[in-house]
Amino acid sequence: MIPKATPKPRSIDLSNRARMLVSCPDQPGIVAAVSRFLYEHGANIVQSDQYTMDPEGGLFFIRIEFDLEGLNERRDRLKADFALVAEQFSMKWSITRASRKKRLAIFVSKEDHALLELLWHWQSGDLDAEIAMVISNHNNMRELVEPLGIPYHYIPVTADTKAEAECRQLELVSGQVDVVILARYMQIISPKFIEHFPNRIINIHHSFLPAFVGGKPYAQAYNRGVKIIGATAHYVTEELDGGPIIEQDVQRVSHRDNVDDLKRIGRHIERTVLARAVAWYVEDRVIVHGNKTVVFS
Repeated sequence: MIPKATPKPRSIDLSNRARMLVSCPDQPGIVAAVSRFLYEHGANIVQSDQYTMDPEGGLFFIRIEFDLEGLNERRDRLKADFALVAEQFSMKWSITRASRKKRLAIFVSKEDHALLELLWHWQSGDLDAEIAMVISNHNNMRELVEPLGIPYHYIPVTADTKAEAECRQLELVSGQVDVVILARYMQIISPKFIEHFPNRIINIHHSFLPAFVGGKPYAQAYNRGVKIIGATAHYVTEELDGGPIIEQDVQRVSHRDNVDDLKRIGRHIERTVLARAVAWYVEDRVIVHGNKTVVFS
């Protein structure tokens, strides 16, 4: 019997650490008000990042990590008090405990490289999350996943059974996970499924979007004779490959590379891009605005 593998624990004590994400119309006094609020409640700011789209009339974004003794007992009161500050500045905001690991469901088909990268990051402790389950329309990955103590669910999908398969998937993930990761899951997600996870489904698309949307992007790239290929991690929306982009990367190629070469090179880009995007999500570093994101990486 293969022993269960567990991720290495993080060395930093996160039991009293929280993360605050804020977006609001830019105006004077936002940073002062948030900082004063945290100071008056006895919190110590350990990291702060901010960005403004335009100091005059634009939107302002801020991410703050802070430590607060007795956070678990004081969190509800903290949120109730901060709602008054938020109302003053018309803020969209959240406060989350850093110690609460987000639960991931990873969807995968036949290719293993994106899944393996996430598993490696998880085992090394670099992905501070809980992989609640892996769901696949093939049985190929079971021997990779189950020895790690991660539940593996095989749900085959055909044109005739797609709706039934999605219902089964929803039964498994609803109320059980925070985010769904499509690690080269080669099925289109229906609007009904997306409704249950708005801006909580992350896909890796094997092209530098918006170029080469849809199927066989490497063949499209080869036929176009591109000199750079890439990969894009994005949130899934009803528009195919059109959701808010979280992360992208590229690599140079040449006329000597055929379609198989592009696929081989692309796999390395895909795995790193997806791993970065997922890590940033679980660390509350991504704010969605319209069809864009602000990422405090």
